Amino acid sequence: MQLLAGDVGATKTKLAIFSSDDPHISAAQESTFPNVEYSSLDTLVQEFLSKVNDSIEFACFGVAGPIFQGSAKLTNLAWVIDEKELSASLKLASVRLLNDLQATAYYVPFLKPKEIETLNRGKPIYGGTIAVIAPGTGLGEAYLAWDGKRYHPHASEGGHGDFAPTNPSEIDLLSHLLSKFKHVSYERVCSGRGLYNIYKYYHESTQSRANGCPAEDKISEADDPTPPIVDAALHKKSKCGICVKTLDMFISILGAEAGNLGLKFMATSGVYVGGGYTSANTVFPKRGTIHASVLE
Repeated sequence: MQLLAGDVGATKTKLAIFSSDDPHISAAQESTFPNVEYSSLDTLVQEFLSKVNDSIEFACFGVAGPIFQGSAKLTNLAWVIDEKELSASLKLASVRLLNDLQATAYYVPFLKPKEIETLNRGKPIYGGTIAVIAPGTGLGEAYLAWDGKRYHPHASEGGHGDFAPTNPSEIDLLSHLLSKFKHVSYERVCSGRGLYNIYKYYHESTQSRANGCPAEDKISEADDPTPPIVDAALHKKSKCGICVKTLDMFISILGAEAGNLGLKFMATSGVYVGGGYTSANTVFPKRGTIHASVLE
């Protein structure tokens, strides 16, 4: 069986053809597309399939947004995706949509030890709930519940919950952002966009303007300011003080919200931290890992 699988984020879409030769599954072809260059997922997928020789019958897409009755309006992208419409347009037997964090959560029970970097070691309870938090362009949250035989992943929109400061600096950050946005969620401060919001908060303060940021031009001109902010914060010879503060606050807020998520779902089998800005980039030291902590 040939399956088209896609990861549809706010910034880019990754597509791959998977061949199933039971019990083995392998990726045959894979491509990444910038979403800004396409008016819809339909046009993007059609371009990909036009270069594929294999016959595809089924497709599944993890999308960055809530799904209702087979339809999704992406949170940070002006696309509306519908299973039936996409199936008809692409001439496929079946198309299935999943929330992207639900899709991530599906894999958590199958992670190998080498794919996990433990941040806080605890004593997991067998069959306990698992929570997943993943900062990327936005902030995704999900959880897995045990039914006695296996885990079932569930999506949430918890990243849009109200941001709760935990110290005076974060209170000042909230006041700063409330002057710019009607609502300040955790996604406003704990995502790729959130990291830049924190950077601008520090950069616009009187003291920080006086000290300056050596990477200011590079950050302001970047399509994605996150990598240059992180690079400037971790630079061995000439660290940027503003970027160091930015990264420290980002990680502190991420840790606090991961703790909140653990409490909300009573995640006694672990809180897993994934997402593009904690694994693919250098917010945490190891690349390509999912980070886990367990409540005690």
